[in-house]
Amino acid sequence: MVEASLLAGPALRRLRKREGLTQANMAAILGISASYLNLIERNQRPLSARVLVQVIEQFEFDPRSLREDETVGGIDGMIRRLSDKRFADLAIDREEVQELLAVAPQAAAAFARLYDQLGAGLVAHAPAAADDPQAAARRAVERWQNHFSDLDHAAEDLADELRLSRGEISAALGERLREKHQLQVRILPAEVMPGQVHRLDLHARQLQLSEMLPGAARRFQIARQVGALEQREAIETLVAGANLTSSEARNIYREHITDYLAGALLMPYRRFLRACEQTGYDLAVLQRRFAVSLDQVAQRLTTLGRVGERGLPFFTATIDRAGRLIAFTAGGSGAAYPLEGARWPAWIPYAALERPGTVLTQAVTFGEADGSTRHWFTIARSVDGDGVMCAARRAVVLGIEARFARDLAHARGVSLDPQDAVPLGAPCPRCGKPQCLTPATPRLASALG
Repeated sequence: MVEASLLAGPALRRLRKREGLTQANMAAILGISASYLNLIERNQRPLSARVLVQVIEQFEFDPRSLREDETVGGIDGMIRRLSDKRFADLAIDREEVQELLAVAPQAAAAFARLYDQLGAGLVAHAPAAADDPQAAARRAVERWQNHFSDLDHAAEDLADELRLSRGEISAALGERLREKHQLQVRILPAEVMPGQVHRLDLHARQLQLSEMLPGAARRFQIARQVGALEQREAIETLVAGANLTSSEARNIYREHITDYLAGALLMPYRRFLRACEQTGYDLAVLQRRFAVSLDQVAQRLTTLGRVGERGLPFFTATIDRAGRLIAFTAGGSGAAYPLEGARWPAWIPYAALERPGTVLTQAVTFGEADGSTRHWFTIARSVDGDGVMCAARRAVVLGIEARFARDLAHARGVSLDPQDAVPLGAPCPRCGKPQCLTPATPRLASALG
């Protein structure tokens, strides 16, 4: 049985046109009939192994170009883009996507490139400054809704290969570094690594970690190093495909993807999703079951976008003691990035900072740019620093649209009626209310004027 991957009509047709040949000329060179070549070019016949060998020998053809769909992330990559709500009325199914990739792969690549450059348009309601590398990297993440399918599958396969279990994760990952990459994990005193949590010393062939790092953070750093070494090419392909103009934005994006890999390795997709569904997304149980920290679980919950195996669409944010938003990931939630000046003292992350270790929940409504409101269920808890410089207490918040929250363990006993939600309003740059008791900073207020 011939594999579907050998349906290579468009690639063969472009090769023929590049060489300036008619179908009859090319068929004669390949030793086949012109009618058979016509059927191959129209994807009505597969490219047999014998003909493929002839193509390679006669035209110095690179067979890797037959996998053109890989440049757009394959079928899953195209489906992810076409699942944008702007295309919902078209009801595009998987078979149509397969046909598009088989018959017109270059057209599919053109669409993917345009979509990726313009962005999904679901989250960034207000454009960020063009020269802001943080915003540029964030938009690159949002285009994929923070789900990188190939990396997730690779991490899942590696976790299965290493047979990672909660009690032996550090040992298994450390052994992988030692055997495959000739790197030793070494825990160093705090005074030897002032202000640092990890350091890769290639001269000593060591991954050096601070003794101040708790167990979950140590495991994360080891997993991060394993992922960075074993998926280097895949990471760089994603970074190159993002078309980021500044090296700083590329570095931020690369760091995010590497962190993503570490989380996917410690919390393999299917196992993690199954645990989420069995426990009602209970954060404490997930932390204990996978031996990870709250912020690691929160980030992982924003990545569950695998086609056919989707989890609930969460966003997560991190807020410091000064009330500043220091991290935000929208995932598949469609949540808008809170602009500067979007501080709501009535929101639970601020209360969580004053109640260390307590999980707080709250149903809220946020104002949208078009004047509408969205109803969210939010969960927050404070986390303390890791004992290194500038790592102070911060609040981690998870949010999900209230309509998805009914089966969550943390939503039990909480009213999800929109009438009972706390109205937080729109961020100041989107509001423009002439009289307000809690206005934005003078700079923002003058910009509004």
